[in-house]
Amino acid sequence: MAFYATIKAYKIAEKNYPKTASNDGKGNAFRHALWCCLIMMYCCKISSPQKSLKFCEKITNLHEELFPNPLLEREMDLHNNKIGMDYFMTLLPSIHRQFFETSFFIDELKSKTEKAVAISSLEDNFGEGLVYIDKENIA
Repeated sequence: MAFYATIKAYKIAEKNYPKTASNDGKGNAFRHALWCCLIMMYCCKISSPQKSLKFCEKITNLHEELFPNPLLEREMDLHNNKIGMDYFMTLLPSIHRQFFETSFFIDELKSKTEKAVAISSLEDNFGEGLVYIDKENIA
């Protein structure tokens, strides 16, 4: 499930953000949030939302441990993962967990991506939305 979510999130991010999907730009922020929504969607079809959330947190945190990045990139990824998980959880009251589809996430995550905030240090306020790294102003 998680592997399929990884591939699907990457393909969708590449299509929508070809220049920034695989670096630390806005496309990367979108990809991480979508990745978590997809993991949650697949897991919720066979398990409870609470167990799905725990699994998603574990698998995405493990990914950051197994494939380490510099600290700022790691914290950005973890933050954007949480944004995706939180967004999925906000949808649960209005959509039965068995009926989620990938298309449910795309427009809202694209909107969140357009509002993403550039960060350049760990001291920056990551806020409640998606973040990406401003490579030109790295501290």
